[in-house]
Amino acid sequence: MIPKEPLEEIKRRYEEVTQALSDPEVAADPKRLAELGREHASLRAVVEAIEAYERLLAEQESLRELIRTESDPELIRMARHELEELEERLPAVEEDLRLRLIPQDEMDRRNAIVEIRAGTGGDEAALFAGDLFRMYSRFAERKGWKLEVLDASPGTVGGFKEIVFSLKGPDVYGTMKYESGVHRVQRVPATESQGRIHTSAASVVVLPEAEEVDVEIRPEDLRIDVFRSSGPGGQHVNRTESAVRITHIPTGIVVSCQDEKSQHQNREKALRILRARLYELEQERQRAERDAVRRASIKTGDRSAKIRTYNFPQDRVTDHRLEGDLKNWPLHRIIEGELDELINALRTAEHAERLAQLKA
Repeated sequence: MIPKEPLEEIKRRYEEVTQALSDPEVAADPKRLAELGREHASLRAVVEAIEAYERLLAEQESLRELIRTESDPELIRMARHELEELEERLPAVEEDLRLRLIPQDEMDRRNAIVEIRAGTGGDEAALFAGDLFRMYSRFAERKGWKLEVLDASPGTVGGFKEIVFSLKGPDVYGTMKYESGVHRVQRVPATESQGRIHTSAASVVVLPEAEEVDVEIRPEDLRIDVFRSSGPGGQHVNRTESAVRITHIPTGIVVSCQDEKSQHQNREKALRILRARLYELEQERQRAERDAVRRASIKTGDRSAKIRTYNFPQDRVTDHRLEGDLKNWPLHRIIEGELDELINALRTAEHAERLAQLKA
């Protein structure tokens, strides 16, 4: 049984946040309002789970009392039957509540910016980067998310040397964060005459999209250069200085965008990418200061990790973070964007690990 005191404390905090959201002073502070709004949404789901759990406990006690005091055999039989059914449901409800009590990363509810870069493997790596982009595009369609390409550098024979895009929708970062890392592909390239299997790789970085209240970008810290776009887009793209390169002087981060015909649009897109990268930089600094348990809980964001192998000849995707029957998945489904089950398995494994740490 879960101790009552922490549950009561959560309900008290939920009431405090609910009242604070109606405070005019809070409404006048966008940053505070956003923080409390996110906390309220998170607490509401937990409070609903607490209330469902407490209703079952109350019903359990009521049935036990009925069995102890009732003299009618038929009522006792019915009460025992109901109690058996309730006690079969109770462990799952309690486990669900325990998972919800694990501190959630507030970034999980954010939109995301995804960067895919071709790695080792030359043209084949660029083609694979294109396959990954198509896979995530299909996944976004299934989830009802909005996808917007922010910048792209096409490969010489197809695919992308690099592509950056945003995803907007519910729980985007909390879902897509499991995709950060190195993705490896094993297949016979179209240009391979001997039928030999080649191995290529592409890296995926998933960043929580920062809100303006999270990151302060001072104009004096920016150097903005404009230049003529290259690549597809027609005469207008190539003949005007519409491409934008922004350098953040304090950190040395450089972001460029040439995907739009308008210099203003390219500047806005580049600033969005810069804001997300600065936010990630600050998050990395904070993560470095946290204890080993906290770092272990977010290791899915480790960019150097080789997380997954796509074996085309064997129609198999192997996720190296999972074990047993959950390690291998049918490639023809994954590559078409059917990622829900795989990501849910990764989420469940992470939650189980964090729950074990809380119980230790």
